[in-house]
Amino acid sequence: MSARPTIAQRVGQFWRRVTAGLELNQLWAQFQADARASYHLYSRSVDFSRQAGARKGRHFWSLVRQFFWAILDQLSPARRVILLLALILLIFTGTLKWGGAKFDFDFEFYGGLLVLLLLVLEVADRVVMKRDLQIAREIQLWLVPGTPPPVPGVGIAFATRPANTVAGDYYDVFQRSLSGGASAPPQFLFAVADVAGKSIPAALLMASFQASLKTLSTTPCSLLQLVDGMNRYVCTNSQGGRRFITAFLAEFSPDTRTLNYINAGHNAPLVRRVPGGIERLECGGLPLGVQENAVYQPGSVTLQSGDWLAIFTDGLVEAVNQRDEEYGEERVIAVLQAAASETPTNLISRLMVDLDLFVGNHLPLADDITCMVVKCGS
Repeated sequence: MSARPTIAQRVGQFWRRVTAGLELNQLWAQFQADARASYHLYSRSVDFSRQAGARKGRHFWSLVRQFFWAILDQLSPARRVILLLALILLIFTGTLKWGGAKFDFDFEFYGGLLVLLLLVLEVADRVVMKRDLQIAREIQLWLVPGTPPPVPGVGIAFATRPANTVAGDYYDVFQRSLSGGASAPPQFLFAVADVAGKSIPAALLMASFQASLKTLSTTPCSLLQLVDGMNRYVCTNSQGGRRFITAFLAEFSPDTRTLNYINAGHNAPLVRRVPGGIERLECGGLPLGVQENAVYQPGSVTLQSGDWLAIFTDGLVEAVNQRDEEYGEERVIAVLQAAASETPTNLISRLMVDLDLFVGNHLPLADDITCMVVKCGS
């Protein structure tokens, strides 16, 4: 018969359940990140400018009032009333009189009870939203390949990390249907894109981008025509250029190892040659959705045996650590140089580990992170 757990064991189990096994420094980092995210949310509605001649005290209370309304505006009208009533009860002390008789009424207790009720209601909303976001995340994962598809002559690996539950980054590799019939040499499209913004709005536009790219890619058009068509489509959904998309789209011909590409305002992918030299693929034009009649300049590069191609979104190079330093392109290059003899899977793993060591416990991510690496075989 097993012994009943001691009080210390029960307390330990309770604490591990509450903290999800996180250490104190991790909990503190998470609290700091949550506080920063909340501050940025509420501060959008606050005017920090100080009126000429206004005293410091008056300016301070003006900021407090604006922050109060910024918080209050996030609640439903009914919950605003609950919060106000709770605040009144929490600051009220004294004895109630009713019909000449006095009786005790614990204002602080009932004020705290109302705050707890409000917390329960907000948590319920969060749970429902989290469940819906998780379903959206599962649907989003269907839109991108789970494993790299086989492409003759190259090895491919990719990694992605959303800043929130759903992401605005997109990556894919698939064979294009071109004119020429079955006798035509195969062409593979490499695509990495980054929707401006993050979370749900960016994820919805990413799904729309994926569907349009797959549809247009089935037509017998050139890469330049494909990018022009995608740009016109994104412009119809860009809200006047506010919801633009940076993208790197390339056609790879396994028989010639030629990579024809267009860089639409994206971070320049890196080509690491066997001797160690680095080339940046910059030919292209504006991000998709900025200007309907934008002109794009195609580029071309031939990969040799042992060459590497690294395509990534800005979330990778702009990830910051506790000292607010960016990871930077130079660190990506350093990993490419150090792991040039590795397989694509090992290299992408080393890159993500190096990123984790650099960022540490600085959560959450400022932006979605996506990286695709391609190694040309013999």
